[in-house]
Amino acid sequence: MILLKSAALVALAAAAAPATAQMVRPQDPQTLVQALQQGGYAAQLAVDDTGDPMIRGMVGGTRYQLLFYNCTDHKECATIQFHVGYHLKTPVTLAALNEWNRSQRFGSAYLDKENDPILEMDVDLDDGGVSQLLFIDNVEFWTSAVQRFEKSIGYSN
Repeated sequence: MILLKSAALVALAAAAAPATAQMVRPQDPQTLVQALQQGGYAAQLAVDDTGDPMIRGMVGGTRYQLLFYNCTDHKECATIQFHVGYHLKTPVTLAALNEWNRSQRFGSAYLDKENDPILEMDVDLDDGGVSQLLFIDNVEFWTSAVQRFEKSIGYSN
């Protein structure tokens, strides 16, 4: 009888223990793709112009890239950057971008060589990565930043 109770308690404890979530690690880009897809986001693994991994994604109809940095031989990357650029008919002023950068914590903006507005957000995933939940939390910050930025620059897709 005691053995049955012990076995039942072990089974109950195992069922109550939270499942170990897979870590999202830039050293394994597929973990980012899987986390994005499981979070309901479109994501496709690709390679950038320098040979480093890259993920193409969508936020509210806007295409963006998730770029990998601090890589060794185009793998074993340590950091990522969400990146989106816009081609607008009406140029955005530096004053407007400076105001964005002053007032927003997530997502920094600048004008590229063609004077197109760019929005980027860096995420450090080195030293073991992060849980899928924390990664998706960062994706939600990115999504929110993209929506606010598009409104501030007068972009609609």
